[in-house]
Amino acid sequence: MEMNSQSQEKSYMASIPSKLHEFIKKIKKIGEEDPRRIIHSTKVGLALTLVSFFYYFRPLYDGFGQAGMWAVLTVVVVFEFTVGGTLSKSINRGCATLLAGALGVGAEYLAGVCGEKGEPVVLGLMVFSLAAVSTFTRFFPNVKRKYDYGVLIFILTFSLVAVSGYRVGQILELAHQRLSTILIGGATCMIISVFVCPVWAGRDLHFLVAGNIEKLAAFLQGFGGELLACGGDKSSKDSSGKNVEKSFLKGYKSVLNSKATEESLANFAWWEPPHGKFKFNHPWKQYSKIGALTRECACLIESLNINTKSLSPASEFSAKIRQPCVEMSTESGKALAEIAAAIKKMRRPPQSVEAHVQSAKSAADRLRSVLQNSSLPPKPDLQDVASLLVAASVLIDVIRCADGIAAAVGELAREAGFEGLKTTEAAAAVNRRGIVSPVDDGDHVVVEIQAAAADSPEKKIIST
Repeated sequence: MEMNSQSQEKSYMASIPSKLHEFIKKIKKIGEEDPRRIIHSTKVGLALTLVSFFYYFRPLYDGFGQAGMWAVLTVVVVFEFTVGGTLSKSINRGCATLLAGALGVGAEYLAGVCGEKGEPVVLGLMVFSLAAVSTFTRFFPNVKRKYDYGVLIFILTFSLVAVSGYRVGQILELAHQRLSTILIGGATCMIISVFVCPVWAGRDLHFLVAGNIEKLAAFLQGFGGELLACGGDKSSKDSSGKNVEKSFLKGYKSVLNSKATEESLANFAWWEPPHGKFKFNHPWKQYSKIGALTRECACLIESLNINTKSLSPASEFSAKIRQPCVEMSTESGKALAEIAAAIKKMRRPPQSVEAHVQSAKSAADRLRSVLQNSSLPPKPDLQDVASLLVAASVLIDVIRCADGIAAAVGELAREAGFEGLKTTEAAAAVNRRGIVSPVDDGDHVVVEIQAAAADSPEKKIIST
């Protein structure tokens, strides 16, 4: 037994260096993913050090006493990663403390009028009433989203002031000390958060929404260019010969779980002062609308990805269906890619976005025509055709989502005052779209598109 215990101890001691190495690697990875995390940690340490002077220096301690601890607690619970989060919690905490402190002093005065026997009864009723009503207001969506923390602090502060005031004689001095230290702690957090390497929630939200749209665009372009065109081959081989799923198939999955992050950033951005190109009345609500449409598109892509995993190499009939699907996917992806680029640059979406969406809709119309004028394939091909038809149906919904995202981004650009296209870029967009010249010649109608780019899908002559 003793030998076994010694061997286990030696084994454990031998494993310590490897565990320590893994722990250091995790720390390094977290820091490399977002270096701002290291800066934020330093800022929190700085804020706590400054408010700790209430205890370190005798003059400050004599002025505030044990209430100085409230400044330390305020920094711990208020300091957030973003400026908006810090301002939101600081303002909520300060206003709630001020209001609850005033009501607590008023409740104590009113209860004192009722005599020694009536005082605890009145205080109990007021604590019950205000706590119950305040807690109920937390169920309102708008209150829950923006003021939940403030309501919670209001309940806590009022209860502490009202209850402690029953046993403490100098209630005004107690309330003044707590309010002062809380305000000082909140002000310290706000100043450091805004002026020392600020992290803006609005900026993060802006680029998060643009990045999510970009991920959808990457999938759709890759899906149309490689998956459908190559018969469903979704994997490639690495240097060791193992199958590796292509990267564009994974990016969109993070969009599915982005709702909580987007809503949190939107709520925090609402509290932030103007910064960079983001004005005071920047339409942050519009980002939530765009995010909802983006997640809807990501859900469609998820079903598209699952449905096409069993696709086999193209047969003669399925090739007729496959080609419009390729165009629907790639054109939708191109539209979303240009939308994402426009958001990042804070500019209005170019006219070519509408051209790509229209090309995708035209491909959908061609697919309907193929299905109406073709007969069913032999029985062995039915499974592949059925999967393609489901994919086509989903892609039509994707086109609708892409059109909705384009409209929502256009509305954001108008409300936020994004820059328009430069004259040269606008002219280039018109040239890419070409000039449509209808000619009526008796029984024939010729639609001629001139001056289009060499790779434009619109550079052709359609005769009926």
